[in-house]
Amino acid sequence: MTPRALPLHVRAAPLPLARHRGESSRAERRWLVAGVAGVHLLALWGLLQVEAVREAVRELSPLIVEFVAVEAPPKPAPPPPPRQPIPLPRVVPPAVIAPAPSPTPAPTPFVVPAPEPAPAPVIIAAEAPPAPHAPPPAPAPTPKRLPPSAVRYRVQPPIEVPMASRRLGESGTVLLRVLVGTDGRPRQITLHKSSGFARLDEQALQAMRRALFEPYTENGVALEGEVTAPLEYVIE
Repeated sequence: MTPRALPLHVRAAPLPLARHRGESSRAERRWLVAGVAGVHLLALWGLLQVEAVREAVRELSPLIVEFVAVEAPPKPAPPPPPRQPIPLPRVVPPAVIAPAPSPTPAPTPFVVPAPEPAPAPVIIAAEAPPAPHAPPPAPAPTPKRLPPSAVRYRVQPPIEVPMASRRLGESGTVLLRVLVGTDGRPRQITLHKSSGFARLDEQALQAMRRALFEPYTENGVALEGEVTAPLEYVIE
């Protein structure tokens, strides 16, 4: 019996099995490579745990230099545009209006002035002669200095020693200069010499103001006279 030829699709049937085996062997090789790489990594990690190995790796590691880009400086701002001049408004001068010509005044007729009357004669009155000056008053007569014996009292001055002077034992003589008028009254009294005690001097001035003299006369005419009158204060 002559063998029959198989159909084409029957002969090609084993091909898928061979493809499957090739793909599985390729996957096994990948896993094998991955396993070997993992074993090497584990061995390297173990070596790195040793201090000497890490120092050697650190020395052999390349120096990494990082270049930092330097920023360019900012560009200066452009200058502002030039300021355009502002045009000034044009000033138009105002129109000048000439004033109307004033009418020429008519000439004034000339009038001859009337003659002025003659001035009246001035009568000058004669000045009266000045009145004669009154004669200056006669100087007052200087009072005459009189001795104490030339005058007499009509009323004695009341001499009293003050109580304070009695307690303190004050005594002495007061000399007073008295201007006696023509009526015998003392017109002016001044202290000529003090007794040494102010109380006695004041009491003597008050007592002399109450005294009254006989007017001093010459040829029957009463005159003013100045006399020095002593007042004595004695404690009994």
